[in-house]
Amino acid sequence: MFLKRNLITATLCFFVVFYACKEDKKVIKQTEITFKKEGELTIFKNDSTQVKLDIEIADTEYDTQTGLMYRNTMEKNQGMLFVFDDVELRYFYMKNTKIPLDLIFIDENNKIVSFQKNAQPYNESSLPSNVPAKYVLEINAGLVDKWNINVGDRVSVYNN
Repeated sequence: MFLKRNLITATLCFFVVFYACKEDKKVIKQTEITFKKEGELTIFKNDSTQVKLDIEIADTEYDTQTGLMYRNTMEKNQGMLFVFDDVELRYFYMKNTKIPLDLIFIDENNKIVSFQKNAQPYNESSLPSNVPAKYVLEINAGLVDKWNINVGDRVSVYNN
């Protein structure tokens, strides 16, 4: 009887411990951040051709700090335009950014002044403008070369 009671107690303790320690498998689903069209941007190239993009605008501190982080994709005709209050050297990095990008630095006169091409996902190395800029346009990597965008080309923005 004593052995039977201890065996039952031990079995009950095992089940209590087993089920109490059982890990609940919780699935954490990351919310996809989707593109929100807030304007249109046209690049006027020196050869008279144009490139038109739908843009999302980053003009708050939170938006400029977050940028395109955590995005899985961006369409070819889309970009993010960073708008700053002042003109100075700009430094970007690709922390938590999943999409390879080309960065186009633009001065206060809407003229393209420099590039950083093919910025690699998650790379936290500094990507400087090398000259003062007021705006930064991020587009998919490779498009600066594909569209033959050059320093001196101009941009025009239409906000919704």
